[in-house]
Amino acid sequence: MDFELNDEQVMLRDTVREVLAKTYDIETLRKVTDTERGWDPKVWKSLADIGILGLTVDEADGGMGAGPVELGAVLGEIGRSLAPEPYLNGVVVPAALVSATAEGDARADLLGGLVSGELLMAFAHTEETDRWPVAGVTTTVSGSGDAAKITGTKTEVLAADSADKLVVSARDESGAVGLYLVDAEADGVTRIPFRTHDRRRGAQVGFAAAPATRLGSGDASDALRQADVLTQTALCAEAVGAMERALELTVEYLKTRKQFGVTLSTFEALTHRAADMYVLLELARSLSAYATGTLADGVIDEVVASRAKLQICRSGRQIGQEAIQMHGGIGMTAEYPVGHYVSRLTAISHTLGDAEAHLSHLANSVTDWDMVSIG
Repeated sequence: MDFELNDEQVMLRDTVREVLAKTYDIETLRKVTDTERGWDPKVWKSLADIGILGLTVDEADGGMGAGPVELGAVLGEIGRSLAPEPYLNGVVVPAALVSATAEGDARADLLGGLVSGELLMAFAHTEETDRWPVAGVTTTVSGSGDAAKITGTKTEVLAADSADKLVVSARDESGAVGLYLVDAEADGVTRIPFRTHDRRRGAQVGFAAAPATRLGSGDASDALRQADVLTQTALCAEAVGAMERALELTVEYLKTRKQFGVTLSTFEALTHRAADMYVLLELARSLSAYATGTLADGVIDEVVASRAKLQICRSGRQIGQEAIQMHGGIGMTAEYPVGHYVSRLTAISHTLGDAEAHLSHLANSVTDWDMVSIG
């Protein structure tokens, strides 16, 4: 497998880097994330204009039809810049769910709106008692067709505060889990906005007999499993971009900050610690590429995604701690970027299972493998 980006993928990566780099320095980032919306509509429009919002949508549906490798390249740049736009949670994941379930005019309208940037969606799935990888889905739906009504509460729905429509997981009267489309402004829908420590936005969403339309038919478990693996893989790619930039900032600081009349890079112990950070970054990059490549081959493998996420959690924690330590006091200030990278890495490591959860998941799957005997 070739892990290097081809010329077109490099061009895509560089284009996204140029758009985000000319917009976001740490001061601008803080200003934008302190606004009511929490992200910049002008950047959103720029991403739509160059086709990024439709990157993973099939060409037949108006998108670019790109795969996980291209998505990983884009998310790596989002990780490097800490761009707060809800690209993954507001477009990529909802588009994947719509593509897997919706048909006809509804599919065309939803995907067309996402590609153009005129529509923002959010995936409402997590509930209060959920602990990854178990999702109880206690939200229920009564009735069917135009008479369907959804009732329940979804917590920690990223991008839901500004979403126009929601894709909601719920159980029908037979107990089957399905996906339902709900207008965010519909009667019976309440949203309690929140802001995370990494300056992202979302909402707790309550449904009290809110009108809903089912996407597709039958059990949606496969679509949910695919969405989980896609999200895990995408978060790994974003984290690699954030770790890469955190290491660059640390190395730059060691080369310029002076102590006892010499730069910090003169001290051998610090250069060894920076080298360890590089090793951890390359481990994370390798596992992220492994997960991305597996997904690009059409294999939806939860074990592969967990392997990658486990290393991402471990590398992100160690790189973040070292970056803060080697920057000293300035690393903890809101005016300096490195602390923001650590905050984002921490948030990623706690999204859809932390290191302990993924380690337990992998340990529980050991018995699924055949024994290898050496005779």
